[in-house]
Amino acid sequence: MGYSRVAVIGASGFIGRYVVQRLAAKGAVIAAIMRDIEAGRFLQPMGDVGQIARIRASLLDEARLAQALAGAEAVVNLAGILYERGAQRFVAVHHEGPARLGRLAKTAGVKHLVHISALAADAASPSAYARSKAAGEAALRDAFPEAVILRPSVVFGPEDDFFNRFAALAQVAPALPLIGGGRTRFQPVYVGDVADAVVRALDDPKAAGRTYELGGPAIYTFRELMKLLLNELGRRRLLVNLPWSLAKFEAAFLEWLPTPPLTRDQVSLLTRDSVVSEGALTLKDLGITPTPVESILPSYMDRYRRGGRFGNRRTAA
Repeated sequence: MGYSRVAVIGASGFIGRYVVQRLAAKGAVIAAIMRDIEAGRFLQPMGDVGQIARIRASLLDEARLAQALAGAEAVVNLAGILYERGAQRFVAVHHEGPARLGRLAKTAGVKHLVHISALAADAASPSAYARSKAAGEAALRDAFPEAVILRPSVVFGPEDDFFNRFAALAQVAPALPLIGGGRTRFQPVYVGDVADAVVRALDDPKAAGRTYELGGPAIYTFRELMKLLLNELGRRRLLVNLPWSLAKFEAAFLEWLPTPPLTRDQVSLLTRDSVVSEGALTLKDLGITPTPVESILPSYMDRYRRGGRFGNRRTAA
């Protein structure tokens, strides 16, 4: 391990908890950087006393971020948003943030940097989210050419916002919507595999400057994933086709909710598949065998079969 001190930005998030757990198990001292340090209290038991320090900072605050990176030999950036609110804009978080991080990391003498992007990243995408992800990759590479970029498809696991969202909806709704007919293709990747990829990318000198596309062992349409979910829940629900135009119309209202279930930009994002491209470097190039959805999903759908909606969503494994 060519590092002993690691700064993890977005440490209290879905992927962050798994990354922190794995780095702590390797003996790294971790600066767990997050906007709300109280939300990251659950991270402390993952390490020994003094091993994990929670630090309030974000990609948007240059002064605090520079202080948080002081002394770090490696940095992992997991910060990202699915919808915009206040100062949390796609351009600010996904584009300007990585550019700032790369510049500050170079100044701080950081040796290793791993950045989580998205398989959807594309400068020509109809989605502002995807365009900002692509711009962030380019800006980071300009500032820190050795950065490793990981592009996951939809990430699943006990705390995910994908299967959990639709499982909760299936508890109360007679039907599940299939936006655009449910034909969009995904290659779901297990959160534990993504966290392992982060650690391998930090450890492997050959990974420097490379981009890896992270997907699971199988490709599914959105319709197939909903059928898989309902089968696991043991529930019968109608799967109703929702045309693109109607989905955008509904999203125009839903996106004003405090936590929007759907936005117009997300509808645009769904017009493109999220699968690993031919010839890309993948999990296997990092020595990781992808985990099937079917082997993990039952472990956290049990909370819905028992009638509960959320259960313990802070378990990392």
